[in-house]
Order: sequence, then C-alpha cells, then structure tokens
Amino acid sequence: MRMHEIAQRPARSGLRRARRQLLDGGELPRELVGPELARSWLRSWQAGLQPAGRMPGAPHASGAQLARALEQQRELVAHAWPVMEFLAEQTEGTDSMVILAGADGVVLQALGDLQFVSRAERVALRPGATWSEQYRGTNAIGTALAERQAIVVHSEEHYLERNAFLTCAAAPILAPGGQLLGVLDVSGDHRGYHPHTIGLVRSAARMIEHRLFETRHDVRHWHGVVLRLHAQAEGIGTLTEGLLAVREDGGLAGANRAALRMLGLEWPQLARCRIEDVLAEPLQLLMDWFRRSPSVPRIVHGHGGAALWARVEAARPALAARPSAPVEEAAPVDALAALDTGDLAMHATLQRARKLAPSAIPLLVQGESGAGKEVLARAMHGCGPRRGQAFVAVNCAALPEALIEAELFGYERGAFTGAAREGATGRIREAHGGTLFLDEIGDMPLAMQTRLLRVLQDRQVTPLGGGKPVAVDFWLICATHRDLRAQIEAGRFREDLFYRLNGFTLKVPALRARSDLEALLAQQLRALVPGRELEVEATLLAALRAYAWPGNLRQLASVLRTACALLDAHEGVIGWQHLCEDFAEQLRPPSVTAGATAPEPEDLRSISRGAIRRALAESGGNVSEAARRLGISRNTLYRRQGD
Repeated sequence: MRMHEIAQRPARSGLRRARRQLLDGGELPRELVGPELARSWLRSWQAGLQPAGRMPGAPHASGAQLARALEQQRELVAHAWPVMEFLAEQTEGTDSMVILAGADGVVLQALGDLQFVSRAERVALRPGATWSEQYRGTNAIGTALAERQAIVVHSEEHYLERNAFLTCAAAPILAPGGQLLGVLDVSGDHRGYHPHTIGLVRSAARMIEHRLFETRHDVRHWHGVVLRLHAQAEGIGTLTEGLLAVREDGGLAGANRAALRMLGLEWPQLARCRIEDVLAEPLQLLMDWFRRSPSVPRIVHGHGGAALWARVEAARPALAARPSAPVEEAAPVDALAALDTGDLAMHATLQRARKLAPSAIPLLVQGESGAGKEVLARAMHGCGPRRGQAFVAVNCAALPEALIEAELFGYERGAFTGAAREGATGRIREAHGGTLFLDEIGDMPLAMQTRLLRVLQDRQVTPLGGGKPVAVDFWLICATHRDLRAQIEAGRFREDLFYRLNGFTLKVPALRARSDLEALLAQQLRALVPGRELEVEATLLAALRAYAWPGNLRQLASVLRTACALLDAHEGVIGWQHLCEDFAEQLRPPSVTAGATAPEPEDLRSISRGAIRRALAESGGNVSEAARRLGISRNTLYRRQGD
C-alpha cells in the first residue's frame, strides 16, 4: 500500500463484510479494503483458494532445489545478506524475522527472533517455501511481487485465515533495467504491528538495488558512463542519489528508482531513451567535465526544466579514444580479467576464482561441455603463485580405460606389454610444483578413483610395476559436466573422493545463458583476425543471440573460424553467406530458403520462439530455468512466447 494509506488499516468489521461479499458473489467493495488489497483478494479467489479450512498443497523446494536457486540468484543473495543482517539488528526483539524471496516467491533466506521463527515455520514461512499469491493468497511477499510495489498485509488482511497471526511488510527489489529480482520482507506477530516497518523495508530494498547497480555498472569493468544525480550537491554519493548508466553510444542502460523519479521516466521507457532525451547537456559535454574534474559536481538540466546536481564517472577505455584527455596508463589485463566480458554470472565466478587462485584449495569446475572449464582453470593457474610451474591437463573421458592408469601414475620399465623401455613419469608427477587439471573427472573409472584418492591422502604416487613412492605437490583442479552427487547415488563415483576434490565449486555458465555474446564475438574475431575490424551483420547477430549453442564456446569458436576463412580480403562484415550450410540451416527456420541472405522480422520471431521452446524442453518446463538459460527475464520469456 502507498505510504499515505499505511496508517489507515481497514477495520476488522469491514474486512469480514468484504470477505463475505467476495465469497458469496465474487465482488469486493473497495471502500472497505482499498484498491491494492481488493485486487489481491480477487486474484486469490480466482486462483480457487478458500480462506478457511485446509490449504491446497503449495510447492516446496527440496534441499538440492533450494541450493540450486541460491546459486542461480547468487548476485541478489550476496548483496541482500548484509542488508538483511542490518535489518535484523534494527528489528531485534520485536518477535519478527527478515525474509528474502526470489521473483517466483520462493523464500531464499530468512533470519530473525528464534521464538517467532519457530511459529512461522508452522505456516511454512521458511526457506524453500513458495509464497506467491496463487498458492498462499494475499500476503506481503506474493502481493508485493504481483503489484511491483511496497505493501503491508496486516493480520486479517491475509486472504488465508491461518496467516492472520502475521503482520508483514515487503518491498520488491528491481534490477537496474527494471526487471523484478525478488522481494525483501519483515514478518512478525500481528500484535507487534508498527507503521514504520514498511519504511525500514523500503530503505533496505533501496540499499540492495543501489549495490546491484554499482556492481553491474562498475566503470572498472563496464564500458560506459555513470551519472550520479541529486537535487543537492551534498546528496551525491548517498543512498538517496539517482543513478543512471549511459552506454558509450548515448543509450540508457540502467537506472535506480530515484533517477527515474528525478527525470520523470517510467521503467518501460528506459530502454528506449537516450541521454539527450532526458538531459539538455550532450554526452560529450559530460565527458569533458569528467576529464577536467571528475569529482566536482555540476548542474545539469532535464528537458522539463528541472536542475540537478550531477557527477560523472566513466570507463577508462571510453576515454582512451580521446587523445586530448590525459589518462592514467591502464593496468595490464591478466588471464582472468580477459575472461570477464560483461556477463554477470561469469563475472561472479571470476571474482571467486581470483580470490581462490592464491590458495591450494582443491577446486571443482562445473559446466557443460565446451563452456570453457579448462580455459578458466588455465587462467586461475596463470594468476596464482604456481604460474611459473607446469599446468598439466588430462581429459579422463578421452583416455581409454586401459591406459588411464599408466598415463596418470606413470610406470616402471617393463611394467606391462608395450610399455616404453625407459618407463614413464606420469602426468601426476609432471604436475609437481604446478597445477593438475583433471577434465571430465566424472568419467574416471572407479578403480582409478581409488588410486587417485590414495594419492590425495598420502601426497605421494607409486608408479605401476613397483618402485618407491614419490612425493608430489600440486594444485588440483577438476572439471565435469556431470552431476557428481547423482553419480555417487548411482554408485559410479566415490563419495570420499568427491569431498577430497571439492574444496570449492565454481560454475561456468552455458553460452546460451550468458548476456555477453557480442563481447565474446568481438574478442574472438580480434584473436582470429588481428588488426582487422570485423562486425556481424544485424540479422545474423539476432539469430546468433537466439540460438541455443549446444556446443557452447567451442562451437562458437568453430563457427567464427569458418566465417573468417570465407571472408574476402575487402570484407569487414560477417554475414549469412560466411556460415557453413549446416549451421546456417540450424539458425534459419524452415520457411527461409537456402538462397535467402537474411531472415525477415517474422523469421526472427520464429527463431526466438524456437530458442524458447528448446530452452523450456531442456529445463523440463521450468520457466525460471529456461529464462536463465536464455539470459532474459521470466516476463520477457512470457511476452516472447505470445509474439
């Protein structure tokens, strides 16, 4: 509910009358309950929920599903947790708890007063439970998600009578582009209701959004301009400032709610606007200000006449193109930084990788075949203290079972028929002092798993055919595309080995789930054709974005190598004619003939729908998972399904 409505909660007698009228005739007198609550009760009634009696079964995530949800939304969780702890401190002793839920209403994390937490668990107000309206009726979490605004649901305002002991205040959390990420909630005993709680929750949600914006548009990694806006110069740099992200071409890439309010914009307008649509000052002037005095606020003017103080921050690469501006020499890009091309999930993985690189913690890298697991492992080796030593890679799936033991552990002279006369050191001993990378560890035979476990326990290796054990010291990084826990349950992988090699898990996102395809294209084209500026034709680029990329980065590299080989010396644009025919057919829908040079707009919609169908099929119909794979929001996925 809006702030001016908070102090005037509907009377209990009015709520009872409204509930009777809804159940009897399907109508609600809004003068009794208010517009937001009326809409929510109607949605709950239309979902077939009954206020009294037994509640129909609501989904509840298993431990594995919850862990997966936390991993998928790790950026939100990481930024929300410190704020939740702060909020829990402010509400300590009030018989309440702080809750973070995802955009689907699934509770991700909760903390608070132990006595109330135990009461809340009786109505499944705990991690893993789904609190969307369709399952729980009117409640602050589900209703804030449905209304996309902060709301209080107090006592009997809950649609289900069993939740009437609660008073809840929740605020949605939005991404810099306006996408709904989740909701922050404070729930407590209804006798402890306080009208100020909603203000605390709104402020806490704003803190999370602020951190999300700064992470995604950190000018050390993001090539663009950030405008910090406020009606007072002293307000810049505080939680109340407006934040506006501007691409180098002048398009608006992101904002926070304060900036939208200052500039008179709504979220749907953001992606369509350019900086000249909202400010009288051109982007070049803002850049000039930054070069002269980056820390000094200046006055800027909106087209409506409003004057705001602004401070500009810009990516250093953007300034490098302007030789008149003296800039600091850029720090050399290391192997991990070179992999950071703008995707948020990959950026988070690389941040963890950088922290872990100096350690000797065994790592497990998970990801689909071709997603770049070995590339990440090599980059970590190159950024760690062992970078001057050997990086030894062994593909456990590529070696015949009869040879893998000799390949890994080495052998003495005459150990078996066909053995080299002088014997062999073995890959494990070759990695001494450096890094041993075991790719596709999930395909290692059980007998070899036992021998590897002994090496990890004893830190020494005994060659085949006898001989003395040899001490070894290496950093172990393993990778797999398989679910090792499922392999353990099936008896195909040793549980004790799993815990030995899984000191920490890093996940490499699939290419179809990444948002940095254009940056990856540019990076690979520069490597394939150094010193030559190449672009990808627009309709082909749209088709590449919609493609599911079953072969991931390995497939992308193969496609680009072929395209570059087919380019004429004078050509600077890669088009459909530069693709091998079988891949072009995969990109084009059946209605596009072999002689066509590019798909029409309707064909692009077909490509998009096809990609969505594939993602849904691969995700078992899970819309959230399909949207993650495609790198779009659930709302966008629903909208494109209807195109």
